[in-house]
Amino acid sequence: MREQYRPPGEGLLEEDVPAHPMALFGRWFKEATRASGVLYEPNAMVVSTVDGAGRPSSRTVLLKGFDDRGFVFYTNYGSRKAHDLAANHEIALLFPWHPMARQVIVTGTAAHTSRAETAAYFRSRPRGSQLGAWASPQSRVLAARAELDAAYADLAARYPEGESVPVPDHWGGFRVTPRTVEFWQGRENRLHDRLRYVHEEPGTWHVERLAP
Repeated sequence: MREQYRPPGEGLLEEDVPAHPMALFGRWFKEATRASGVLYEPNAMVVSTVDGAGRPSSRTVLLKGFDDRGFVFYTNYGSRKAHDLAANHEIALLFPWHPMARQVIVTGTAAHTSRAETAAYFRSRPRGSQLGAWASPQSRVLAARAELDAAYADLAARYPEGESVPVPDHWGGFRVTPRTVEFWQGRENRLHDRLRYVHEEPGTWHVERLAP
């Protein structure tokens, strides 16, 4: 199986990119969103963490916000990824926008968002997702699916339609502060473009080209 990648225009060139990586990410993310007919859930990203013993793990998580401070996602603080991040704040994100022959790869550190930010996002979620955050003891072993369904049904009865669902103490956000952000654009003959932004003090970024 082999695809020949043909990017629009002249590919990814240093003279065409902004000084801050989040500006370019915003541009690419908007283009990925417009390609929703061929690109399923453009905000899906692979999150990789390492536990206290150095064992890596990866999973797909949905990006829920980004700005000049970094990338935000939400999870159960009892989950495997949250336990990993408690032991080791280092994290990597990968946005696999394959139909566009693009990837964005982020390395950096993760820290909890504020409770106010978490609460604001939680209240924006559909009621079912709010109840699901309570029902699922994420990453723990379950005896059967029925255990999860029963927990959800109990919560649905406890908080009927129209009643506010409280924000769980065990659930919240992580903000990833990037140290590097690599933009990968597929090119013909496997001579892909790879531009990596590297954070430099104080608050500046250096752009370097990597060999494909």
